[in-house]
Amino acid sequence: MARLGAFCYPGTGHLNPMTALARSLQMRGHEVVLFGIADTEARVRAAGIEFHQIGAKDYPTGTLQKLDDRMAHLKGLAAFHFTVKRLSDTARMILREGPEAVRSAKLDALLVDEAECAGTVAEHLGLPFISIALIPPMVPDDRFPPAWFGWGAGQDGLSRLRNRLGIRLLTRIAAPIFKELDEKRSEWGLKPFLRPEDALSPLAQIAQLPEALEFEVRGPKPEGLHYTGPFVHANQRPEVEFDWERLDGRPLIYASLGTLQNGSEFIFRTIAAACAGLDVQVLISLGGGLDPARLGKLAGDPILVRYAPQLEILKRAALVITHGGINTVLESLAEGVPMVVVPLGNDQPGMAARVKARGAGVVVPRRRLSAGRLRRAVLQILHHPSYREAALGLQRAIRPLDGPGRAAELIEQALELRSAEHVA
Repeated sequence: MARLGAFCYPGTGHLNPMTALARSLQMRGHEVVLFGIADTEARVRAAGIEFHQIGAKDYPTGTLQKLDDRMAHLKGLAAFHFTVKRLSDTARMILREGPEAVRSAKLDALLVDEAECAGTVAEHLGLPFISIALIPPMVPDDRFPPAWFGWGAGQDGLSRLRNRLGIRLLTRIAAPIFKELDEKRSEWGLKPFLRPEDALSPLAQIAQLPEALEFEVRGPKPEGLHYTGPFVHANQRPEVEFDWERLDGRPLIYASLGTLQNGSEFIFRTIAAACAGLDVQVLISLGGGLDPARLGKLAGDPILVRYAPQLEILKRAALVITHGGINTVLESLAEGVPMVVVPLGNDQPGMAARVKARGAGVVVPRRRLSAGRLRRAVLQILHHPSYREAALGLQRAIRPLDGPGRAAELIEQALELRSAEHVA
């Protein structure tokens, strides 16, 4: 058994899967402590995970909501630039406070969300670390398009050239993050990063993305990359009250833009207008980004809630309208529900492209979004059973997977650990 530390981007879409993974490791006899800012403490402790606060000066209580409120109104490259700024600021804090925090916790190894930079802290302290991909994994292979673009995985020379140019562009935009890292690495006597993938663990890169949803490419997958399955523990989710009697039995369309980029009144109004008059019932979850009273009465009179019990709602949904966040996509496919995806930024275009490539949904680009175009996409899925069949096929591939359990096994193998079940 081992004592492991985890660093995780402080967003719901990262905290939920990381705490699910930590819970699986604990069930196998290991101890896990998650390092995070004050605003994440309650969620981590509620999941039964030990918490160690960092960043008290830079991130006092209430900071996360302010950052998320700004992110809620951004899309495309603006969202990516803002994310880079957040990651750069967080990197500075982790590099300053991480070493002492990790030393005081007396750890054997670290688990590092690929959206964070604590691998450099592990190197500085001489600790092994494992890279955890909670979004589509960073793959140093031009057969795979960067997740921040909605490209398919073409295998011809032009497609692969486009992928290399895309990676070069993203690397240039992300330069502030690597500047923070390389300055500290130089101070600590570590080699500078020449490529983004240099930040990945040399031991293992573990992704919650199921291989069934990854692009099909010719040749072997990159060495050290392991696909597992959704990191979900349903009983760790906060309980959300919902009046189930409001559902009237018509086909249910569930719409959610997640918990980060959910501040667009225009998109929520467009969703309502697109579905108005159809023989369906619409449930819109605002994800905490807006007050339902602010939107007032919407076209078609959908059910409008601040939060919804998503895992339970998806069991009843006929279709999901989503921004394409990895957790909503995986949870929808685990129930065999097809999607209309309106990606807003960051890794969402890449997830949308994967859903489209597998035939489980239709993508409507944000810049082309209108009620008419969204309505046609909804009708296309409702009237063509191939989308539901593709989603059900992915369900059959994903549902049997114990994502966090398999990830825990891989972590043990990479770190040469023994679990409680192997101890006499």
